[in-house]
Amino acid sequence: MKKDFLKYQAQTGPAPLSIEVSHAKGTYVYDVSHKKYLDFVAGVSANTLGHSHPKIVEAVQKQAASYMHVMVYGEYIQKPAVEFTKLLAKLLPGPLETTYLVNSGTEAIEGAMKLAKRATGRSGLIAAKHAYHGNTQGSMSLMGFEPRKQAYRPLLPGISFIEYNNENDLYNITEDTAGVLLETIQGGAGFIEPKNGYLKKVKARCEEVGALLILDEIQPGFGRTGTLFGFMNYQVVPDILVMGKGMAGGMPVGAFTASHDMMTLLKEAPKMGHITTFGGHPVIAAAALATLQELTSSNLIPQTLEKEKLFRSLLVHPLIKGIRGKGLMLAIILEDPEIVNFLVLEGMKKGLLLFWLLFEPKAVRITPPLTISNEEIEEGCTAILELLEEWDSQNVN
Repeated sequence: MKKDFLKYQAQTGPAPLSIEVSHAKGTYVYDVSHKKYLDFVAGVSANTLGHSHPKIVEAVQKQAASYMHVMVYGEYIQKPAVEFTKLLAKLLPGPLETTYLVNSGTEAIEGAMKLAKRATGRSGLIAAKHAYHGNTQGSMSLMGFEPRKQAYRPLLPGISFIEYNNENDLYNITEDTAGVLLETIQGGAGFIEPKNGYLKKVKARCEEVGALLILDEIQPGFGRTGTLFGFMNYQVVPDILVMGKGMAGGMPVGAFTASHDMMTLLKEAPKMGHITTFGGHPVIAAAALATLQELTSSNLIPQTLEKEKLFRSLLVHPLIKGIRGKGLMLAIILEDPEIVNFLVLEGMKKGLLLFWLLFEPKAVRITPPLTISNEEIEEGCTAILELLEEWDSQNVN
Protein backbone atom coordinates (compact mmCIF):
# COMPACT_ATOMS: atom_id res chain seq x y z
CA MET A 1 0.00 0.00 0.00
CA LYS A 2 2.80 2.46 0.82
CA LYS A 3 4.45 1.77 -2.54
CA ASP A 4 1.18 2.50 -4.33
CA PHE A 5 0.58 5.57 -2.16
CA LEU A 6 3.94 7.04 -3.17
CA LYS A 7 3.53 6.16 -6.85
CA TYR A 8 -0.09 6.90 -7.63
CA GLN A 9 -1.08 9.62 -5.15
CA ALA A 10 0.62 12.99 -5.57
CA GLN A 11 2.66 14.03 -2.54
CA THR A 12 3.06 17.36 -0.76
CA GLY A 13 6.56 16.73 0.55
CA PRO A 14 9.53 14.38 0.24
CA ALA A 15 8.92 12.45 3.46
CA PRO A 16 5.24 11.88 4.33
CA LEU A 17 4.55 10.32 7.71
CA SER A 18 2.84 7.39 5.92
CA ILE A 19 0.67 5.99 8.70
CA GLU A 20 -1.61 3.49 6.98
CA VAL A 21 -4.94 4.30 8.61
CA SER A 22 -7.40 1.57 9.50
CA HIS A 23 -9.95 3.64 11.41
CA ALA A 24 -10.24 6.52 13.84
CA LYS A 25 -12.52 7.14 16.80
CA GLY A 26 -12.65 9.84 19.43
CA THR A 27 -9.14 11.15 20.06
CA TYR A 28 -7.35 8.18 18.53
CA VAL A 29 -6.24 7.10 15.07
CA TYR A 30 -5.56 3.39 14.45
CA ASP A 31 -3.29 1.90 11.80
CA VAL A 32 -3.63 -1.41 9.99
CA SER A 33 -1.33 -3.14 12.50
CA HIS A 34 -3.76 -2.19 15.32
CA LYS A 35 -1.43 0.44 16.79
CA LYS A 36 -3.30 3.44 18.19
CA TYR A 37 -2.14 7.04 18.13
CA LEU A 38 -3.30 9.77 20.50
CA ASP A 39 -4.19 12.62 18.17
CA PHE A 40 -2.83 16.05 19.17
CA VAL A 41 -3.29 17.38 15.61
CA ALA A 42 -6.95 16.74 14.70
CA GLY A 43 -6.26 16.69 10.98
CA VAL A 44 -4.60 20.12 11.34
CA SER A 45 -7.44 21.67 13.36
CA ALA A 46 -10.19 20.08 11.25
CA ASN A 47 -11.64 17.32 13.46
CA THR A 48 -13.33 19.64 15.93
CA LEU A 49 -15.37 16.90 17.61
CA GLY A 50 -12.79 14.18 17.21
CA HIS A 51 -13.02 11.20 14.88
CA SER A 52 -16.27 9.50 13.90
CA HIS A 53 -18.38 11.59 16.26
CA PRO A 54 -21.74 9.80 16.40
CA LYS A 55 -23.82 12.91 15.73
CA ILE A 56 -21.79 13.82 12.65
CA VAL A 57 -21.83 10.24 11.38
CA GLU A 58 -25.59 10.07 11.88
CA ALA A 59 -26.15 13.38 10.08
CA VAL A 60 -23.96 12.35 7.15
CA GLN A 61 -25.56 8.91 6.78
CA LYS A 62 -29.09 10.27 7.04
CA GLN A 63 -28.50 12.98 4.45
CA ALA A 64 -26.61 10.68 2.07
CA ALA A 65 -29.55 8.29 2.13
CA SER A 66 -31.93 11.14 1.29
CA TYR A 67 -30.03 12.96 -1.47
CA MET A 68 -26.50 14.08 -2.25
CA HIS A 69 -25.50 16.47 -5.02
CA VAL A 70 -28.51 17.63 -7.07
CA MET A 71 -27.54 21.02 -8.51
CA VAL A 72 -24.78 23.60 -8.58
CA TYR A 73 -24.64 26.09 -5.71
CA GLY A 74 -27.41 28.61 -5.18
CA GLU A 75 -30.16 27.22 -7.42
CA TYR A 76 -32.13 24.68 -5.40
CA ILE A 77 -33.32 25.05 -1.82
CA GLN A 78 -31.55 22.38 0.20
CA LYS A 79 -32.51 22.16 3.85
CA PRO A 80 -29.09 21.35 5.43
CA ALA A 81 -27.41 24.42 3.91
CA VAL A 82 -30.31 26.73 4.76
CA GLU A 83 -30.49 25.52 8.36
CA PHE A 84 -26.74 25.79 8.83
CA THR A 85 -26.42 29.32 7.46
CA LYS A 86 -29.49 30.47 9.43
CA LEU A 87 -28.09 29.12 12.71
CA LEU A 88 -24.69 30.62 11.96
CA ALA A 89 -26.29 34.03 11.38
CA LYS A 90 -28.01 33.84 14.76
CA LEU A 91 -24.67 33.20 16.45
CA LEU A 92 -22.71 35.93 14.68
CA PRO A 93 -22.80 39.66 15.44
CA GLY A 94 -24.28 42.06 12.91
CA PRO A 95 -23.84 42.76 10.12
CA LEU A 96 -22.47 39.24 9.49
CA GLU A 97 -25.61 37.57 8.24
CA THR A 98 -25.31 35.92 4.83
CA THR A 99 -22.93 33.04 4.13
CA TYR A 100 -21.56 31.66 0.88
CA LEU A 101 -20.67 27.97 1.26
CA VAL A 102 -17.69 26.61 -0.65
CA ASN A 103 -15.42 23.56 -0.59
CA SER A 104 -12.31 24.64 1.32
CA GLY A 105 -10.68 27.46 3.21
CA THR A 106 -8.59 28.60 0.28
CA GLU A 107 -11.67 28.82 -1.94
CA ALA A 108 -13.36 30.91 0.74
CA ILE A 109 -10.37 33.27 0.71
CA GLU A 110 -10.68 33.59 -3.06
CA GLY A 111 -14.34 34.52 -2.70
CA ALA A 112 -13.61 37.05 0.03
CA MET A 113 -10.93 38.70 -2.11
CA LYS A 114 -13.36 39.07 -4.99
CA LEU A 115 -16.11 40.39 -2.74
CA ALA A 116 -13.84 43.06 -1.24
CA LYS A 117 -12.84 44.27 -4.69
CA ARG A 118 -16.46 44.32 -5.85
CA ALA A 119 -17.77 46.09 -2.74
CA THR A 120 -15.15 48.85 -2.75
CA GLY A 121 -14.41 49.23 -6.44
CA ARG A 122 -10.73 49.04 -5.55
CA SER A 123 -8.06 46.49 -6.39
CA GLY A 124 -5.40 46.77 -3.66
CA LEU A 125 -5.19 44.07 -1.01
CA ILE A 126 -3.01 43.98 2.10
CA ALA A 127 -1.90 40.89 3.99
CA ALA A 128 0.60 40.23 6.77
CA LYS A 129 4.14 39.00 6.61
CA HIS A 130 4.31 35.27 7.40
CA ALA A 131 0.61 34.96 6.61
CA TYR A 132 -0.90 31.77 5.27
CA HIS A 133 -4.35 31.82 3.69
CA GLY A 134 -4.25 28.84 1.36
CA ASN A 135 -2.40 27.57 -1.67
CA THR A 136 -4.42 28.45 -4.75
CA GLN A 137 -3.01 31.25 -6.91
CA GLY A 138 -5.00 34.08 -5.30
CA SER A 139 -4.56 32.84 -1.75
CA MET A 140 -0.88 32.17 -2.37
CA SER A 141 -0.54 35.79 -3.52
CA LEU A 142 -1.46 36.76 0.05
CA MET A 143 1.14 34.44 1.54
CA GLY A 144 3.75 36.49 3.36
CA PHE A 145 6.58 34.01 2.89
CA GLU A 146 8.51 34.34 -0.34
CA PRO A 147 10.34 30.95 -0.32
CA ARG A 148 6.98 29.19 -0.72
CA LYS A 149 5.87 31.55 -3.53
CA GLN A 150 8.85 32.17 -5.75
CA ALA A 151 8.48 29.03 -7.88
CA TYR A 152 4.93 30.03 -8.88
CA ARG A 153 5.32 33.68 -9.87
CA PRO A 154 3.88 35.74 -11.42
CA LEU A 155 1.06 35.87 -8.87
CA LEU A 156 -1.68 38.49 -8.41
CA PRO A 157 -0.58 42.13 -8.63
CA GLY A 158 -1.69 44.86 -6.25
CA ILE A 159 -0.87 43.04 -3.01
CA SER A 160 1.34 44.52 -0.29
CA PHE A 161 2.33 43.34 3.17
CA ILE A 162 2.38 44.74 6.68
CA GLU A 163 3.92 43.30 9.82
CA TYR A 164 1.40 41.69 12.14
CA ASN A 165 1.02 43.65 15.42
CA ASN A 166 3.07 46.58 14.05
CA GLU A 167 0.84 49.63 14.42
CA ASN A 168 3.24 51.81 12.44
CA ASP A 169 2.34 49.80 9.33
CA LEU A 170 -1.33 50.70 9.56
CA TYR A 171 -0.74 53.83 7.49
CA ASN A 172 -0.01 51.55 4.55
CA ILE A 173 -3.77 51.00 4.49
CA THR A 174 -4.98 53.76 2.17
CA GLU A 175 -7.85 54.88 -0.07
CA ASP A 176 -6.48 52.45 -2.69
CA THR A 177 -7.00 49.45 -0.39
CA ALA A 178 -9.97 47.21 -1.05
CA GLY A 179 -9.36 44.94 1.90
CA VAL A 180 -6.97 43.99 4.64
CA LEU A 181 -6.87 40.24 5.06
CA LEU A 182 -5.47 38.97 8.36
CA GLU A 183 -5.54 35.74 10.32
CA THR A 184 -7.17 36.42 13.68
CA ILE A 185 -4.32 34.36 15.14
CA GLN A 186 -1.43 33.83 12.75
CA GLY A 187 -1.15 30.09 12.16
CA GLY A 188 1.85 29.22 10.03
CA ALA A 189 3.90 31.93 11.70
CA GLY A 190 3.69 30.13 15.04
CA PHE A 191 0.24 30.93 16.52
CA ILE A 192 0.84 34.65 17.00
CA GLU A 193 -1.99 36.43 18.83
CA PRO A 194 -2.92 40.08 18.23
CA LYS A 195 -1.64 42.41 20.95
CA ASN A 196 -2.67 45.76 22.42
CA GLY A 197 -5.99 45.94 20.59
CA TYR A 198 -4.25 45.47 17.25
CA LEU A 199 -7.26 44.15 15.35
CA LYS A 200 -9.48 46.96 16.63
CA LYS A 201 -6.90 49.45 15.40
CA VAL A 202 -6.75 47.78 12.00
CA LYS A 203 -10.56 47.96 11.77
CA ALA A 204 -10.52 51.63 12.74
CA ARG A 205 -7.97 52.40 10.03
CA CYS A 206 -10.02 50.45 7.50
CA GLU A 207 -13.12 52.45 8.38
CA GLU A 208 -11.13 55.67 8.12
CA VAL A 209 -10.10 54.99 4.51
CA GLY A 210 -13.09 52.94 3.35
CA ALA A 211 -11.32 49.58 3.20
CA LEU A 212 -12.77 46.27 4.42
CA LEU A 213 -11.38 44.10 7.19
CA ILE A 214 -11.37 40.42 6.25
CA LEU A 215 -10.54 38.02 9.07
CA ASP A 216 -9.35 34.51 8.32
CA GLU A 217 -10.83 32.21 10.97
CA ILE A 218 -10.04 29.00 9.10
CA GLN A 219 -8.01 27.69 12.06
CA PRO A 220 -9.29 29.57 15.13
CA GLY A 221 -12.95 29.23 14.21
CA PHE A 222 -15.58 26.89 15.63
CA GLY A 223 -14.63 26.98 19.27
CA ARG A 224 -10.90 26.35 19.22
CA THR A 225 -9.99 29.52 21.16
CA GLY A 226 -12.73 29.57 23.80
CA THR A 227 -15.28 31.48 21.71
CA LEU A 228 -17.15 30.39 18.60
CA PHE A 229 -14.77 32.50 16.52
CA GLY A 230 -11.43 33.90 17.53
CA PHE A 231 -12.33 37.52 16.75
CA MET A 232 -14.84 37.41 19.58
CA ASN A 233 -11.88 37.43 21.99
CA TYR A 234 -10.61 40.75 20.64
CA GLN A 235 -13.66 43.06 20.55
CA VAL A 236 -13.70 43.49 16.79
CA VAL A 237 -16.12 42.46 14.05
CA PRO A 238 -14.79 41.93 10.53
CA ASP A 239 -16.57 43.09 7.40
CA ILE A 240 -15.99 39.67 5.85
CA LEU A 241 -15.46 36.51 7.89
CA VAL A 242 -13.69 33.50 6.36
CA MET A 243 -13.97 29.99 7.80
CA GLY A 244 -13.17 26.36 7.03
CA LYS A 245 -11.22 23.45 8.61
CA GLY A 246 -13.17 22.57 11.78
CA MET A 247 -16.46 23.84 10.41
CA ALA A 248 -17.85 20.40 9.49
CA GLY A 249 -16.02 18.21 11.97
CA GLY A 250 -13.61 16.73 9.44
CA MET A 251 -15.53 17.04 6.17
CA PRO A 252 -14.18 19.28 3.35
CA VAL A 253 -15.73 22.73 3.60
CA GLY A 254 -15.21 26.47 3.63
CA ALA A 255 -17.34 29.61 3.73
CA PHE A 256 -17.27 33.38 3.81
CA THR A 257 -19.85 35.58 5.53
CA ALA A 258 -20.70 39.26 5.16
CA SER A 259 -23.73 41.53 5.32
CA HIS A 260 -26.69 40.56 3.18
CA ASP A 261 -26.36 43.74 1.13
CA MET A 262 -22.68 43.12 0.41
CA MET A 263 -23.21 39.50 -0.53
CA THR A 264 -25.90 40.44 -3.06
CA LEU A 265 -23.15 42.06 -5.14
CA LEU A 266 -22.12 38.59 -6.30
CA LYS A 267 -25.53 37.98 -7.84
CA GLU A 268 -25.48 40.34 -10.79
CA ALA A 269 -23.52 42.78 -12.96
CA PRO A 270 -22.24 40.22 -13.78
CA LYS A 271 -24.43 37.34 -12.76
CA MET A 272 -22.65 34.47 -11.05
CA GLY A 273 -19.94 36.66 -9.60
CA HIS A 274 -18.79 33.63 -7.64
CA ILE A 275 -19.84 30.10 -8.52
CA THR A 276 -19.08 26.59 -7.33
CA THR A 277 -20.46 23.19 -8.26
CA PHE A 278 -20.16 21.42 -4.93
CA GLY A 279 -20.29 24.31 -2.45
CA GLY A 280 -23.14 23.86 0.01
CA HIS A 281 -23.16 20.11 -0.68
CA PRO A 282 -26.04 18.71 1.39
CA VAL A 283 -23.99 15.97 3.05
CA ILE A 284 -21.25 18.44 4.02
CA ALA A 285 -23.81 21.01 5.18
CA ALA A 286 -25.48 18.36 7.34
CA ALA A 287 -22.11 17.63 8.96
CA ALA A 288 -21.51 21.35 9.50
CA LEU A 289 -24.94 21.78 11.07
CA ALA A 290 -24.40 18.82 13.41
CA THR A 291 -20.99 20.19 14.42
CA LEU A 292 -22.32 23.67 15.12
CA GLN A 293 -25.29 22.35 17.07
CA GLU A 294 -23.07 20.16 19.23
CA LEU A 295 -20.60 22.98 19.89
CA THR A 296 -23.28 25.44 20.92
CA SER A 297 -25.37 23.02 23.02
CA SER A 298 -22.43 21.70 25.06
CA ASN A 299 -19.64 23.09 27.23
CA LEU A 300 -16.90 22.18 24.77
CA ILE A 301 -16.10 25.77 23.77
CA PRO A 302 -15.52 27.23 27.26
CA GLN A 303 -13.74 24.04 28.28
CA THR A 304 -11.00 24.76 25.74
CA LEU A 305 -9.67 27.49 28.03
CA GLU A 306 -9.51 25.10 30.98
CA LYS A 307 -7.77 22.54 28.82
CA GLU A 308 -5.30 25.21 27.71
CA LYS A 309 -4.45 25.84 31.37
CA LEU A 310 -3.85 22.12 31.86
CA PHE A 311 -1.53 21.96 28.85
CA ARG A 312 0.43 24.97 30.09
CA SER A 313 0.73 23.57 33.60
CA LEU A 314 2.03 20.22 32.35
CA LEU A 315 4.34 21.27 29.53
CA VAL A 316 7.16 22.66 31.64
CA HIS A 317 10.68 21.69 30.63
CA PRO A 318 14.00 23.53 30.12
CA LEU A 319 13.83 22.81 26.39
CA ILE A 320 10.39 24.44 26.10
CA LYS A 321 10.94 28.16 25.60
CA GLY A 322 7.29 29.11 25.52
CA ILE A 323 3.78 28.12 24.51
CA ARG A 324 1.95 30.36 22.06
CA GLY A 325 -1.69 30.50 21.14
CA LYS A 326 -5.04 30.31 22.86
CA GLY A 327 -7.45 27.56 23.87
CA LEU A 328 -6.67 24.41 21.93
CA MET A 329 -4.71 26.24 19.25
CA LEU A 330 -1.29 25.96 20.87
CA ALA A 331 2.32 25.77 19.71
CA ILE A 332 5.24 24.57 21.82
CA ILE A 333 8.27 26.74 21.06
CA LEU A 334 11.60 24.91 21.32
CA GLU A 335 15.17 26.14 21.00
CA ASP A 336 16.14 24.05 17.98
CA PRO A 337 14.23 22.80 14.90
CA GLU A 338 15.94 19.42 15.33
CA ILE A 339 14.11 18.98 18.61
CA VAL A 340 10.87 19.68 16.78
CA ASN A 341 11.65 16.98 14.23
CA PHE A 342 12.56 14.57 17.03
CA LEU A 343 9.29 15.20 18.86
CA VAL A 344 7.14 14.72 15.77
CA LEU A 345 8.90 11.63 14.44
CA GLU A 346 9.66 9.88 17.73
CA GLY A 347 6.28 10.87 19.10
CA MET A 348 4.66 8.97 16.25
CA LYS A 349 6.66 5.88 17.22
CA LYS A 350 5.39 6.25 20.80
CA GLY A 351 1.79 6.59 19.61
CA LEU A 352 1.45 10.38 19.82
CA LEU A 353 0.56 12.49 16.78
CA LEU A 354 2.23 15.92 16.64
CA PHE A 355 2.97 18.11 13.64
CA TRP A 356 4.99 21.04 12.34
CA LEU A 357 3.96 24.61 11.53
CA LEU A 358 4.58 26.10 8.11
CA PHE A 359 6.92 29.02 8.74
CA GLU A 360 8.13 28.59 12.32
CA PRO A 361 10.67 25.73 12.41
CA LYS A 362 10.97 25.84 16.21
CA ALA A 363 7.27 25.19 16.83
CA VAL A 364 5.29 21.98 17.43
CA ARG A 365 1.57 22.09 16.74
CA ILE A 366 -0.89 21.08 19.46
CA THR A 367 -4.43 21.32 18.10
CA PRO A 368 -6.31 18.27 19.41
CA PRO A 369 -10.04 17.69 19.05
CA LEU A 370 -12.08 19.87 21.39
CA THR A 371 -13.46 16.62 22.82
CA ILE A 372 -10.08 15.57 24.24
CA SER A 373 -10.27 14.57 27.90
CA ASN A 374 -8.04 15.78 30.71
CA GLU A 375 -6.68 12.25 31.05
CA GLU A 376 -5.73 12.19 27.36
CA ILE A 377 -4.05 15.58 27.72
CA GLU A 378 -2.03 14.24 30.64
CA GLU A 379 -1.14 11.10 28.67
CA GLY A 380 0.14 13.09 25.69
CA CYS A 381 2.01 15.65 27.75
CA THR A 382 3.74 12.89 29.69
CA ALA A 383 4.90 11.42 26.38
CA ILE A 384 6.21 14.82 25.24
CA LEU A 385 8.18 15.32 28.45
CA GLU A 386 9.61 11.80 28.19
CA LEU A 387 10.72 12.53 24.63
CA LEU A 388 12.39 15.76 25.70
CA GLU A 389 14.26 13.84 28.40
CA GLU A 390 15.33 11.34 25.75
CA TRP A 391 16.63 14.18 23.60
CA ASP A 392 18.53 15.59 26.54
CA SER A 393 20.10 12.25 27.36
CA GLN A 394 21.18 11.71 23.74
CA ASN A 395 22.61 15.20 23.32
CA VAL A 396 24.62 15.72 26.49
CA ASN A 397 27.79 17.68 25.69
